[in-house]
Amino acid sequence: MSDPSVQHQQARPAVPVLHEQRLDEVLGAAPERGRARYRPRRVGMVWRSKVFRAGAVIVALVLCGLVILALVREQTGPEGFLVGLGLAVLPVPLLMAAFRWLDRVEPGPWRNLIFSFAWGACAAALVAIIANSFATRWIATATADPASADTLGATVIAPVVEESAKAAAVLLIFLFRRREFSGVVDGVVVAGFTATGFAFTENILYLGNAFGEDQLSGSSGFASVTAGTFFVRIVMSPFAHPLFTVLTGLGFGFAAVSARRHRARRIALPLLGLLLAMGLHALWNGSSSFGPYGFYAVYGIVMVPAFGLVTWLAIWSRQRELRTLAAELPAYAAAGWLTPAEPSALSSMRARGMARDLARHWQPDRTRGRAAARAVAEYESFATSLAGLRRRARHGAVGPDFGARERELLHHLWQRREVAAPALAHAALLTARPGAHHGRPLPTPYGTADGHANGYAYGTGYGPGYGPGHTPGNAQTHGPAPGPAPGYGPGYGHTQEHTPGYAPGAYPPPQPYGSAPHSHRRPPS
Repeated sequence: MSDPSVQHQQARPAVPVLHEQRLDEVLGAAPERGRARYRPRRVGMVWRSKVFRAGAVIVALVLCGLVILALVREQTGPEGFLVGLGLAVLPVPLLMAAFRWLDRVEPGPWRNLIFSFAWGACAAALVAIIANSFATRWIATATADPASADTLGATVIAPVVEESAKAAAVLLIFLFRRREFSGVVDGVVVAGFTATGFAFTENILYLGNAFGEDQLSGSSGFASVTAGTFFVRIVMSPFAHPLFTVLTGLGFGFAAVSARRHRARRIALPLLGLLLAMGLHALWNGSSSFGPYGFYAVYGIVMVPAFGLVTWLAIWSRQRELRTLAAELPAYAAAGWLTPAEPSALSSMRARGMARDLARHWQPDRTRGRAAARAVAEYESFATSLAGLRRRARHGAVGPDFGARERELLHHLWQRREVAAPALAHAALLTARPGAHHGRPLPTPYGTADGHANGYAYGTGYGPGYGPGHTPGNAQTHGPAPGPAPGYGPGYGHTQEHTPGYAPGAYPPPQPYGSAPHSHRRPPS
């Protein structure tokens, strides 16, 4: 058992350097004082307050919600509104669960998703109702042909207005929550939640109007307009609006991973996605004008294949995030920020879930168990963000704040390492190939029997071992190292694995950036 006072003085590992770029190329050079022309605008303290800005957004969305509620209720009537609300809410949990499952590798904050859903259900729906009604009336007045005005409004005006209104939510998060919008999956998820909210409000309107028609005509059962509308909009095509807007989200997602020097590409890709969304939306709305079987032809020939292609692309992007973890995190494991087994565990969804369960069950009570599982989940999320940040840096898609963001993520990992590292190492061993343990005992969780995690020991051969005392072979326990290992920063002992010890709970100042070499080691199997 090492001395806690010595542990507190032990420095954290150094940050590995990208081998493709020099430090000055990544961080950029500060301009001279005489050439600095930028002057920040003077803004009042009220506008700088996050609470004020969040409150303003909430108030604006609530007002839009109240207006759209009044408009829909006026068009459908009280009974039609309640029937439409009850039927329209059915696909919402399924769609939200599907998009949230897609975002499990690096979960985005719920505030962004709630904002996206509320924007689609309130703001975008309000803009669509007002703009579509005004445009259709203007066309009918100008052409004196209400039938053609309705067709033109549905196939030309509605796709442009609705997709633009939904794309505004993706644009706002892309601009003002840039750190939380890092790739294709984020674009798909944000766009999906926005479109789900929009479809929810639109379905209330359509189903409520259908119920009103049935009341006037006396229809009921499967032959009613309500049943037909429910089958078409809820059963056959609940993914229609999400599919349209996901094309816009894909454009923003590809723009997020593009190099910053490709400015034209970063602007053109979102616009291309928006145009594709408008075109597919127009084809879907105009399918009824292609004859009695036009709807089914467009549904089978265009919509279903497009849905399958977008779904495959989204799942492929999700798997790519896992491959990025396996490719980028070994550099941090070699520098000592992670244990050797963590890259393989973090790149497996099965191992990540198992680590959270292990951390929960290893605690003596339910409250500590939930806190431990939450710490492991946060650790996994920060590690995923770190790997994605490093990958974007290789492709020139990060700004001059790369170093500060990297150190910030490493600090968050370091704070949770005491709880997360043993659980992830244990999960890595449990999910390894059969026979990979070679008869060795599994590591014990969380150190000594008295509950203190001061006795970690890193064994060699199959990965880190956690437990009090020493492990067989070349191992390193906490405490002052006999001497520095070349290239791995201060406080590292001469061991065969060059695996640094660390002091849980001690967070000394970080070492100078770039003192550790890049490692090409593959993650341990």
